[in-house]
Amino acid sequence: MSTPTRTAVPELPDPLPIAVVDNHTHLDIEREGVAVDVADLLARAKSVGVDRVVQIGCDLPAARQTVEMVDTYAAMLGGVALHPNEVPGLAASGSLDAAYEEIESLAGHPRIRVVGETGLDYFRTGPDGQGVQQDSFRWHIDLAKRLGKALQIHDRDAHDDVLRILEEEGAPDSTVLHCFSGDLTMAQECAERGYYLSFAGTVTFKNAHGLRDALSVTPLERLLVETDAPYLTPHPHRGAVNAPHLVPLTVRAMAATLGVAVPTLCQSLSENSERVYGPWS
Repeated sequence: MSTPTRTAVPELPDPLPIAVVDNHTHLDIEREGVAVDVADLLARAKSVGVDRVVQIGCDLPAARQTVEMVDTYAAMLGGVALHPNEVPGLAASGSLDAAYEEIESLAGHPRIRVVGETGLDYFRTGPDGQGVQQDSFRWHIDLAKRLGKALQIHDRDAHDDVLRILEEEGAPDSTVLHCFSGDLTMAQECAERGYYLSFAGTVTFKNAHGLRDALSVTPLERLLVETDAPYLTPHPHRGAVNAPHLVPLTVRAMAATLGVAVPTLCQSLSENSERVYGPWS
């Protein structure tokens, strides 16, 4: 088999026995300048048992597009926020308050069920930007609670501060650690607090032993699955473009790590998604 190019979308995997949700995807993002055929991607996903998705828009243009998309596709709910890496630049330009105002307006849409992704990213933002990131995270937490929406959190190299701020502010009833990247101890603490852990294709990577350890101690009732497409494509397609129809690869790897039957995990993932986000129809 030839090595896929960055614009190639891998072939369909074997379908899942019970349909699940791609809990976090970015279908607004072009693939190397090629526009996304959203209807085709959703149809491909449905054919392998991924019949619902949560589309995330995490800057103002993507948030606006997400609202348009959830009005177009019945299989899609959405989330809007200012990504932590966007916030320092908006603050420096004096436009952060106006951006907050627009995000709050967009988040009121009935098919926008998520405030996110918000959180902290200390990998791309240095110490000078961490304070405004933390302030923004607190603002988004408050927005989720005021609107009664789920919160999806981006956490990169900031585990301790994410957990501290959630404790200080009081987490929303439905709080999701998107693309969970913590260790076993953090997974246990999150589960004890009642947070949901969403695992992406990274859990399938050969060197992700610590992440699989974290998965192994997460209760079924606290698990979600995602692609974070077009990023984090699961093994054996790592390096290709990700898409919702590749969720079955991650689900089967998760089931193997947990030692549970694939239908059992699928049922839990589906029920958990409906509990967090409500019905799609």
